[in-house]
Amino acid sequence: MRMLAYGISADGVDDYVRIGESAVIKCLKRFVTNVILIFESEYLRNPNSNDVQRLLKMGEDYGFLVASSDVWIWHAFFGVAGSNNDINVLDQSTVFDEALEGRAPEVKYNVNGKDYNLGYYLIDGIYPEWATFVKTIPYLQGDKIRLFSKYQEGQRKNVERAFGVLQSRFAIVRGPVRFWD
Repeated sequence: MRMLAYGISADGVDDYVRIGESAVIKCLKRFVTNVILIFESEYLRNPNSNDVQRLLKMGEDYGFLVASSDVWIWHAFFGVAGSNNDINVLDQSTVFDEALEGRAPEVKYNVNGKDYNLGYYLIDGIYPEWATFVKTIPYLQGDKIRLFSKYQEGQRKNVERAFGVLQSRFAIVRGPVRFWD
């Protein structure tokens, strides 16, 4: 628990529990494996149609299609240490596999009288020009664009808040992983 909560290395636990580094790592892996087994069906899964409808309803209530404000991380990707820049994650992540294979939850919403049936992702400028990506607007000209940018920035803050909560509760995700296999 100290490794997860404080991000200390396995050999730093030796003084506290009086077991070797390899035993500490084995215990941590067993703990994490059991957390996954117990909570996977509720918390460690892809969003389903009900989840998407809840998010769309939240957007209707808010007046803008939103990022999940309930600190739910809908997709996590862990790749090779040190290589997780945005483009490498995009190339290696499975987040779009279900959509490409026609298995993604159905998404239907209307913006300014136009119907859409694809979900979207708020991104920064490094990503490619894909229909599912909504980039920030670099030059804010006009009231409509300023208003859109204000809402979009508010939703990006929800995403940042989710990572902040995760990092504040589990220091192990703040820095490099102490062991990797």
